[in-house]
Amino acid sequence: MIAIITGDIINSENHPSSQWIDLLKNYFNQFGASPMNWEIYRGDEFQLKVTEKNALFTAIRIKAMLKTIKGLDVRMGIGIGLETYVGTGVTESNGPAYQRSGRNFETLKESKINISIATGNADYDRTLNLMLRLALDFMDDWSVVSAEIVTLSLDYPHYSQKEIAQQLGIKQSAVSQRLKRARLDLVLDVLSYYKELITSK
Repeated sequence: MIAIITGDIINSENHPSSQWIDLLKNYFNQFGASPMNWEIYRGDEFQLKVTEKNALFTAIRIKAMLKTIKGLDVRMGIGIGLETYVGTGVTESNGPAYQRSGRNFETLKESKINISIATGNADYDRTLNLMLRLALDFMDDWSVVSAEIVTLSLDYPHYSQKEIAQQLGIKQSAVSQRLKRARLDLVLDVLSYYKELITSK
């Protein structure tokens, strides 16, 4: 079982690619080489292959990273399932994970939802997507400073508030306020629930 994340950058037409493309490529390189594990195509769309366990974490991390650039956001359809055909690149490969991701992604713009997941289990999907819609209510509104602190907290989960403050060059009290404003506690709860659900399948 794998996970495929199909996404596109929101408001990319108002930002030069140089502002965000290297950020995306550097992060995607952690998952392996392009084009087998990821591809950026048609200017601002991408597809990324990850483990099912890390799919939601990766999507939220991508969102936080892109929202560190004022005015940018991302929409992503996550599909979980098998990979039944391996092509010359991720966009040529196929299987239920790819099909679910693609179909899911196609519905996002119309439904005005920025992250959705399709696991192949209707009950799981209903619960996870309800939780995501509720979480997106505040994640879509992350400011640049909220997005920065979420990105750092996800990358370094064992950092204390003092260490985060040192990294960002701000006071510890400001870290506490920013974490509360970003609702990081709820993001971590959603991620924890997702992992429990996926490992219990």
